[in-house]
Amino acid sequence: MAKINSFEEILSWQKARELNSEIYKLTINNTSFSKDFGLRDQIRRSSISISSNIAEGFERETTKEFIRFLYIAKASAGEFRSQLYLSFDLSYLTNEQFEKLKLKVNEVSKLISGLIKYLNSTL
Repeated sequence: MAKINSFEEILSWQKARELNSEIYKLTINNTSFSKDFGLRDQIRRSSISISSNIAEGFERETTKEFIRFLYIAKASAGEFRSQLYLSFDLSYLTNEQFEKLKLKVNEVSKLISGLIKYLNSTL
């Protein structure tokens, strides 16, 4: 694997960034969602937590710390996915929006898992 020089080069961070943008747009443009301040803010925070923990872990500059923060990012992806189900159950999201976001967050989670596995093999 090529050396990564910045967190911006990490594919899971790039995909999480896209997820952040998408959930912000959906929660702003959907009247019902935008009025549910608690869920709206929590799903945004969990999304942001994914990309933020990838970045923070990378900046710690040790493999063990990076792995620890990747596990936190992966847990935030699970939190996001759970909130996604509630958002769908409350009809804040269409089936198409729900499936698209679920696919994206699952991809991010798998990318994080792969990175964790690789980094653990280098210890």
